[in-house]
Amino acid sequence: MRRGIGLLLNLFLAVCLAGPARAGDALRYVALVDGGKRAGHQVVDFADDGSVSVDYVFKDNGRGPELKERFVLADDGTFASYRLQGTATFGAPIEETFVREAGKARWKSTSDEGEAAHTDGAMYLPLAGSPYAYSVAVSALSRRSDGRLPLIPGGAMTLRKAAEAEVRRGGERRTVRLLALTGIGLAPVFVWVTDEPAPRLFAFIFPGFVQLIEEGWEANAAALEARQKQAEGEEVVALKQRLTIPLPGTTLIRNARVFDSERAVLGPASDVLIRGGRIVSIAGAGQERARADHVIDAAGRVLLPGLFDMHVHTGRWDGGLHLAAGVTTVRDLGNDNATLQELMREQAAGRLLGPEVVPAGFIEGESPMSARNGFVIKTLDEAKQAVDWYAAHGYRQVKIYNSFPKEILRETVAYAHARGLRVSGHVPVYLRARDVVEMGFDEIQHINQVLLNFLVKDDTDTRTLERFYLPARGVADLDFDSREVQDFIALLKARGVAVDPTLATFDFIRQRPGQLSPAYAAVAGHLPVTLQRGLRAAEMDIPDDATAERYERSYRKMVEFVGRMYRAGIPIVPGTDAIAGFTLHRELELYVEAGLSPAQVLQTATRDAARIAGTPDRGVIAPGKRADLVLVDGDPTADIGDIRKVALVIQGEAAYSPAAIHEALGVKPFAAPVPVTSTGR
Repeated sequence: MRRGIGLLLNLFLAVCLAGPARAGDALRYVALVDGGKRAGHQVVDFADDGSVSVDYVFKDNGRGPELKERFVLADDGTFASYRLQGTATFGAPIEETFVREAGKARWKSTSDEGEAAHTDGAMYLPLAGSPYAYSVAVSALSRRSDGRLPLIPGGAMTLRKAAEAEVRRGGERRTVRLLALTGIGLAPVFVWVTDEPAPRLFAFIFPGFVQLIEEGWEANAAALEARQKQAEGEEVVALKQRLTIPLPGTTLIRNARVFDSERAVLGPASDVLIRGGRIVSIAGAGQERARADHVIDAAGRVLLPGLFDMHVHTGRWDGGLHLAAGVTTVRDLGNDNATLQELMREQAAGRLLGPEVVPAGFIEGESPMSARNGFVIKTLDEAKQAVDWYAAHGYRQVKIYNSFPKEILRETVAYAHARGLRVSGHVPVYLRARDVVEMGFDEIQHINQVLLNFLVKDDTDTRTLERFYLPARGVADLDFDSREVQDFIALLKARGVAVDPTLATFDFIRQRPGQLSPAYAAVAGHLPVTLQRGLRAAEMDIPDDATAERYERSYRKMVEFVGRMYRAGIPIVPGTDAIAGFTLHRELELYVEAGLSPAQVLQTATRDAARIAGTPDRGVIAPGKRADLVLVDGDPTADIGDIRKVALVIQGEAAYSPAAIHEALGVKPFAAPVPVTSTGR
């Protein structure tokens, strides 16, 4: 679903830099996915009166924003006035205005409004602006001598050069520069600009997902993406080197209350000895007499096995957020194959800051609304070839997506099983969840895909936004005690099918403009101001109170259904498909709301996840197991909210301070760091 990308897409997609243009000129860009398929455009028109109009459309997998904006610039290059209208990724209407006059700055969006004294050179950053809105910001920044652009309503943006490259179109050549923009999100935003006194956008590339590039220069996109990956990799390597605490030799963790994930109980204070990235022994507090090279005084904190996020679409910059949240293993459920392979090679070489990745191979069917990840197939032979490729590259699972041809699904599932791969996914169009279970699915992704079983008709096109709006409307009226629902739960149980509900992600179906998303309410105050504003932006079209009340009831029943499945013995897989790290903690809270105990929830995110992911060397704190460990302030077995207070993370032969990671990424820490003392032995 790429909900994390969807949440941030309007925030930084196609960030650009542009110089002045003559009236009547137009700048044209095309958005490409899947190595060249056109998925949108950005057209910037300059009028005789000095105003600028932007038409921006991006559509992928049946969804995406459509935006039109018009603005006028002040003498300092920032917005003097600004107006935006359009629709968000999932169809919510968007309207936003800004004006500065008489020393005041006033803004209003569908999510917030405010007024502040205007400081010369300060730039309003639109909440839902098109790519070109950032062009204006960076152009204004280039005029400042201090290299820092103050933002309205808060924060500041900076930039630095990361790389340069030469591009060609026939006999024409240009030099373009890669800039890294910081201060506006949880990672640098990278954008290619022309190398000239009045630079402008040339390309924005989200590796493995989308390429936005000036029309006519599309043939250069792949080479620019490769160069950008190299530059981003160099920055990530430097970040890892700064933040890693090596643990060569032996490490002793003293006085930690160890969570027993096999029995879902918190044990007494203990000493845990680690050597070579493995747990050597566990003894009562004060009983371990071994001299160690490193000592960590847990001071009574809770020690958990490293957490799993079982539904991510990982990228290089997600790793720090995962580790800071105590997540040491993730399952990638759909990525560009080349990008993911490269990321995993970097991780194996010790270059990447982040959790270990368990890959799942993505297989989609060809249609106008296909998601362009992994393999997109038309025939059974092509589906088998995709399965063979994933099996040959060490994947443990394949994920089927929305447009997969239903006629070849049963045979594809059987073939994947014959190759030793699990099968999971969305429910392909014109099928129900019951159908895919009977065809052999081992797991279903997303609570909406499960509950659509009771809502779709034979001709319902679930490749469209209806896969979100139909559950939002209809789940409120479902009778979970009905024979139909109970028989379906029994079928899931009988077939041993797991469910990856991603409840926190689906919080967006009930969010209205201006409301702080409950999925991030507990962490919003720790995030950059730009992101805090974005967390109040609605995605769904909820026109009135009656609709809002219905969508709220549907969401609460989605949470309830997860509890019912768990109590029926159906494995629940904790995954997010959203902003790395923070969303998993909310997902676990929602399982408690569904009726699980905090200890049971922690068990799902450790032992149970390790079993389903096929990683038996972790998920449990025991001798011989991998030393993926998390020290937490408070007691998450009593209050699951304490899971956010991660004080130290150990991943094999290295330790990480979540406080240091968060500070490096512009996040206010959640817990004081725990020191690692080297004994000099």
